[in-house]
Amino acid sequence: MAQPPPPANHPSTSGNLGYFHIRVVGPTSALLLLRSDRLYSLSLSRRRGHRLRLLLAGSHRRRARDLLLSTSGCALRLTHRSSGAVRVNGRPLRAGTPIELAVGDEVSVLRRGGARYGFVVERFVSCGGCEGHAAAPARSCQEEGLVFRAESLRKRLRAISESHDPLSFLRESDCSVNGSAVAGVKEFRRDSDGGLCLDHPISPAPEENLPREDCNLTQEKLECYADVVKYDVELRQGSKICGDGDVQHKRFSNGSEEQCPIEGCYSDGSTFFLNRLVGIMPDTQAEPHSGVTLPQLLHPVDSLLRVFIATFTSDISWFLEYCKIPQHLPVTIACHNKERCWSTSCDNRTAAPFESHPNVLLVYPQFPEVIAFGKDRKKQGVACHHPKLIVLQREDSLRVVVTSANLVPRQWHLITNTVWWQDFPRQTFVDYSALFGAAETPKSDFAAQLVSFIASLVNEVPSQAYWINEVAKYDFEGAGGYLIASVPGIYVQSPFYMESKYFLSAQQILHRSSARRMFLGSVHTSVVGLSHRFHTPSDAGFQLKALSGFLGKCRENMHGTIEVILKRITNIPADANAVSVLVADLDKFSEEDSVQLGFLPRDVAKWVSPLSDLGFFNFSAFIYPKEALEVAFGVKDTKVQLLLYVSKGPEFSRISRLIRDEHFPPLCSLMASLKRNLGLWRLEEVLSDFKWPETLETDFIYSASSIGTSINPQFIASFASAAGKRSNQDFDSEESDPEWGCWTANHELKKPSVSLLFPTIDRVKRGACGIQFCRHLLSLPEKTWQRLRSTGLFHDAIPHPYARIGYPMHVKVARRRFESRIGGHSFGWTYCGSHNFSPAAWGQPLAPPSKANPTEARAAPSGPRLHICNYELGIILIVPPPGMSKHASDRRHGIDDITLPFFVPPPQYKLGDRPATPLAMREAIAESCIQQSNCLVDLSEETDEDIPDEDDENVVELSDCSQEVKEEEKIYAETLWGQVDSSQSKEKDQ
Repeated sequence: MAQPPPPANHPSTSGNLGYFHIRVVGPTSALLLLRSDRLYSLSLSRRRGHRLRLLLAGSHRRRARDLLLSTSGCALRLTHRSSGAVRVNGRPLRAGTPIELAVGDEVSVLRRGGARYGFVVERFVSCGGCEGHAAAPARSCQEEGLVFRAESLRKRLRAISESHDPLSFLRESDCSVNGSAVAGVKEFRRDSDGGLCLDHPISPAPEENLPREDCNLTQEKLECYADVVKYDVELRQGSKICGDGDVQHKRFSNGSEEQCPIEGCYSDGSTFFLNRLVGIMPDTQAEPHSGVTLPQLLHPVDSLLRVFIATFTSDISWFLEYCKIPQHLPVTIACHNKERCWSTSCDNRTAAPFESHPNVLLVYPQFPEVIAFGKDRKKQGVACHHPKLIVLQREDSLRVVVTSANLVPRQWHLITNTVWWQDFPRQTFVDYSALFGAAETPKSDFAAQLVSFIASLVNEVPSQAYWINEVAKYDFEGAGGYLIASVPGIYVQSPFYMESKYFLSAQQILHRSSARRMFLGSVHTSVVGLSHRFHTPSDAGFQLKALSGFLGKCRENMHGTIEVILKRITNIPADANAVSVLVADLDKFSEEDSVQLGFLPRDVAKWVSPLSDLGFFNFSAFIYPKEALEVAFGVKDTKVQLLLYVSKGPEFSRISRLIRDEHFPPLCSLMASLKRNLGLWRLEEVLSDFKWPETLETDFIYSASSIGTSINPQFIASFASAAGKRSNQDFDSEESDPEWGCWTANHELKKPSVSLLFPTIDRVKRGACGIQFCRHLLSLPEKTWQRLRSTGLFHDAIPHPYARIGYPMHVKVARRRFESRIGGHSFGWTYCGSHNFSPAAWGQPLAPPSKANPTEARAAPSGPRLHICNYELGIILIVPPPGMSKHASDRRHGIDDITLPFFVPPPQYKLGDRPATPLAMREAIAESCIQQSNCLVDLSEETDEDIPDEDDENVVELSDCSQEVKEEEKIYAETLWGQVDSSQSKEKDQ
């Protein structure tokens, strides 16, 4: 007699963990994997196809037409409360009566209106003990597969013979091609361009059927069913995707134990690898290493001290369970959340929703107000936290992983992604000087770039500032590549170094000439409080006259700036860290003979003052005098820019011995604020160190899963120029001309510089995962395609190696290759990481203010600017031209040793080819559904967890990079002015 199922609210976890393979038959066909310790409901929706949902305690409302599937150990039980007729192996099943199913059993449901759907229990795969069901004798995987096929065909033939109208039965049962077990085998054929296509395209998967492989099947088991496309429809019992909103956590059982021991992986950092896909055999000839898995990267987990992760979307519960993260391990995960990242509230910066893992902290990096629409944070703007970084700290090493895969199961199991990593040894001492390295010293530049990027993510989370100190403990001398980061903001190219005479000091104004060897970097900030000082007091006229006199006497340097004096204010209660900004005659300075402009902003003074007081760093400052006068006289109501220069302080060499936990937050803020070249400017900084011979170029390609809306010849030319592309055809100009040899939009229109790789809609149709799956992965706006279709930019993206054809690609890979005419030596550079091909990711160059406008012409600076919307991170691997390698051990691989994840040369789009734009995929899905079932599908819903918000066409080029003074800054300055004036009055009275 059949046993009743376990209570719905408490799924059983007893028995051996495994997966039931359920073949759905009906309007669409799919193979579903049901975990053996959960409770599911299965129903059919005319609008959205089959719906398989995981039932949690009180989290789902059951509907009368649902089938309830209870799994426990090796047992699968069925209960229904359907108003339709439910049959098991052709026999009616009474509503509310549970029945235990066995391998080969067939369940069918006749709905009102005559529509029929159902499923067949194909097999049970154990992850720890029982195989098959109902004490089935032990068989090999191949034998069990043959038995299943024979049993399935026998039952199908019996059903046909017993039906009153066999022809109608065949038409309605959906068993002709996609429904039968035998037809699940994919028969491949060669198409004209060398790719693979399916004779029988697989139907799009229902939206709920998020593909993943939670059971780590052995290779023997995978070989038996390598022909089957697996759709694991189990919704995670833990958390919702962080990119979609709040996190909702529930306890889960960590029962998916791997049977094969996890082995570690090694990389010297000179190349990148691909992730291991489910169903691709490790011994495939085309891919010797089969790719790398996430548990391999973390192995051994027990030796980890702490973990830092940056990702766009995430399934934290899956990560904790799949990688067997210890409950005590500190894990910091920076992820995207539109509402939290735009919020100014400190409470929205972090979340700790996992009771089982109390040391897991989610961080939501803030987007700067300057990139918001109308500079209004409430209106938000185009911005995305899109990097994919993993930092694994151990006692003896630090592993840095840069990948294109988000922290979600399907991107590690079913989608091709790139993975670069390298291990860095621990130093015998903490070297803080490496955190300030420049591109001229590339081996220390890696540490500086890594620390700066992490600091930008955790700057407003003081509890995570210790990461700066932890990274400084490791040696990055052997770095195999250069990090390329993007951080949201509008950036201006400011002078690299200016000699200064005065430094901020806690006791007094320190007069000492700076030395270039002591210089560490600069910070672009502002002066607050000018409008209050020169507009409100009764002696404003006298103050303006004095300010004009001092500024008139000051000699501007070659950059149009003058040095100002920073002074600590320690006798006012409003802010113990307050720093005033003074203008005076520097040749004969006296504090009485000076004019106070204003103050450093509160959020800058809070880290400048303690770092200066400790003697770790020296700070000096410069302003643009014309801009200061404009604001003082009321011509403009904007901030006065201030260039803050940072150099080594008297105690810099002793930081490692003097630093304490309370010093980490100001140090982190300094690292986040220091000017770094980002996006396109960083790409140019790295590649401009080499001379790339244009005549030897063999290819320049870029493959991305998303291409920006505002892509145009101007941006493509800017990217190509930053990548080292030059024109040698302009004989009318001289080499001394700054524009000589520059690659411009005109050159781009004549001859495209780069080949953009993006899959055609036909290739997506033939993919193993279906169009519905790629709708949430690929992004190329239709209007961008229509605008650029005649340029010859687009090429088809054919996965490589051969075994990966049919699997979607989420890679962001660029390569520029050269080949010497003598000896055939190849060289060049390769990029991989998170940057899609868009201005939002790389930055949109903004033209300088027009000199025709006298108001803008006076404003400083007037140089180029870069508008970046996203957080991004990638790595660039360089094989220098012959004779240009600075180090004998620079390269352990050639440019051709780096295997690309797509075929090269890529085939150019032929006449009639069309990329897989959202419109093309919606039309293909609609056509497929009409052909298969005449059912309507909701195509309006664009819920997306992989495509960043990069509608960068709405980005407005600002005519002036100066920002308006915020209301809170005005209040801060007014409070300080009041207390300063009061203090000065008391001193005079005494």
